[in-house]
Amino acid sequence: MNTAIMLALAACSTALVAALAPLILRQPVAQRTGLSLLLAVTGLLAMIAGIYGLVLGGDALILPLGLPWLPMHVRLDALASFFCLVIGSLLFPVAIYSQGYLRDEPRLTPLAIFMPLFVLGMLGVVLSDDAFTFMLFWELMSVSSYFLVTFKHENLENRKAGYIYLVMAHLAGLLILGSFAVLYAAAGSFEFSAMRDATISPFWASAAFLLAGFGFGTKAGVVPLHGWLPEAHPVAPSNVSALMSGIMLKVAIFGFIRVCWDLMGPGDFQWWWGALVLAAGSSSAITGVLMALQQHDLKRLLAYHSIENIGIILIGLGLSMLLAHFGHPMLAALGLVAALYHTINHALFKGLLFMGAGAVLHSTGTRDMESMGGLIHRMPWTAALFLVACLSISALPPFNGFVSEWLTFQTALMAPQLGGALLTAIVPFSAAMLALAGALAATCFVKVFGVVFLGHARTEVAASAHEVDNWMKVGMAIPAVFCLLLGLLPVLFIPLMDSVPELLLHASLAGSIHAHGWLWLTPIDIAHSSYSAPIVLIGMLVLGGLAFWLLHPKGRTIRRSVMWSCGNPHVNARMQYNATSFSQPLRRIFAGIYRPEEDLNIERSRHKLLADNVRYAVHIGDMAVQYLYQPIGKLTLYAAKLLQHEHQRGIHAYLAYTFITILFLLAVYI
Repeated sequence: MNTAIMLALAACSTALVAALAPLILRQPVAQRTGLSLLLAVTGLLAMIAGIYGLVLGGDALILPLGLPWLPMHVRLDALASFFCLVIGSLLFPVAIYSQGYLRDEPRLTPLAIFMPLFVLGMLGVVLSDDAFTFMLFWELMSVSSYFLVTFKHENLENRKAGYIYLVMAHLAGLLILGSFAVLYAAAGSFEFSAMRDATISPFWASAAFLLAGFGFGTKAGVVPLHGWLPEAHPVAPSNVSALMSGIMLKVAIFGFIRVCWDLMGPGDFQWWWGALVLAAGSSSAITGVLMALQQHDLKRLLAYHSIENIGIILIGLGLSMLLAHFGHPMLAALGLVAALYHTINHALFKGLLFMGAGAVLHSTGTRDMESMGGLIHRMPWTAALFLVACLSISALPPFNGFVSEWLTFQTALMAPQLGGALLTAIVPFSAAMLALAGALAATCFVKVFGVVFLGHARTEVAASAHEVDNWMKVGMAIPAVFCLLLGLLPVLFIPLMDSVPELLLHASLAGSIHAHGWLWLTPIDIAHSSYSAPIVLIGMLVLGGLAFWLLHPKGRTIRRSVMWSCGNPHVNARMQYNATSFSQPLRRIFAGIYRPEEDLNIERSRHKLLADNVRYAVHIGDMAVQYLYQPIGKLTLYAAKLLQHEHQRGIHAYLAYTFITILFLLAVYI
């Protein structure tokens, strides 16, 4: 039996043991230690299984579980191996981080049960090789994460977010089930191996694609199906937020790739599939970053950035689908590799960002950036590690975010002219949207780091903040190191994941990647493009050192003087930029999209030209919520009100309804 799949099953077993352990370990200290230790082992096993599977190949098994006539089929191929690696690479540091983060949590039992079940659900989805097993673990993932979102159920905000999340999660599950139903009708079996071999008409292939796209897109937070995401991620515990944003959204990406690339295959791709994915990715990238720029809740801001990065992944997948359809397998493989590389990159730096936000929340007790400031003096380690994540998500070299976005750009720039004026225009348009999203993301994280960590403390809670313990610092340091390594040495990692495009597209980038040694990344050919992260890093260090040497010559003292404050001798924290004022120019530029609701109240008791007090508040609504979810919700309530009298009917009415339904189904079936 293959070692890789045994390690993956061992990871699932360890997660199951972790879920059962709180039933035996009753003390919070024992529960916290057991949870952290067992999840760390689970993450380590998943990571090793992923590497083994990518290097040596995987295997398939039939487990004696499930229904009597429908056992569970599991399979660890290259695609599943890669996502096992993604899960393990973030789960391991989050488990270490949780040992410190949960230290002061008095009520750990629900978290200690549902967090391992959540991990087990994600691993099970990745390993599934039939529709029954897939949906079973998918629902386990969704339901357990609902209980994690509502962990602080005494808060109305948590209960509301949990309700929205549960509704959207079950809607996604229903759509995914519909996609599997279409494939089952063609294959006559729930097994994925039969679905791969089945012949499906273009119409029903498109139906399966749309159902899968909307189902997995809802779970991934693709615009406009993202309404649950900025509500659920902020209220969950920060270690859970890191897993939901860093891994769960990627499991939805895995499901989409599994259905469209694997079960149907590139041969079934139609041109408008790629165009639709490309459009969804572009709109998600721009909408996510624009909404993030206007947030002052730190975790809500990070949640919107998850939408942006899912959009970037979809841009790579959309390009790959288009290029595969038009017969460019090498470029299609490059687009797929760019999307997968950004998948693991986002898992690492977004997990680190949520852990950093959790450290700030743990120290200050607030998520409101307007109440922070100056934390770099009180939390220097957290500030340094958070800065690494800010640089990574802003796609700045030499960190990992730059590599995956650069590969996506190369895919778009090297794409030949595709059939039709629409496709000719949509590819460069998506590249332009990607560039704009990258610039706005950098702007947003200048705001985040500046408002949270720099300047003066705005409140007493910020002034009295303290550094977190070593467990949390180590948990944040591990993904920070991975962000740097994946940015500096992509030539060593991309060949490891090259088995995924070999499996799905029958194309390999290994030859071109290795063509010029470990120092140069050449996606297709050095004549087209190349990038060397080590040389870029050396150049940045040399230029930075030269600038420092020229601007700070030896032997010259530094002259210090009083800070200029427009003639006002009393400098205080209220004179700093805050999150709202920093984003004001962009709020004006994109006013047509934001449609801000501003409230300005000026009190003048002494003279009409002298202001005693000024109060300014601004609210930015989510257009998807305002114009899609709220009308649907009102329509649903209206329909329920019209039908509420049906609940008062007797048993005879219910029997009549059942009889009519049976007659209808018989008529349709016959």
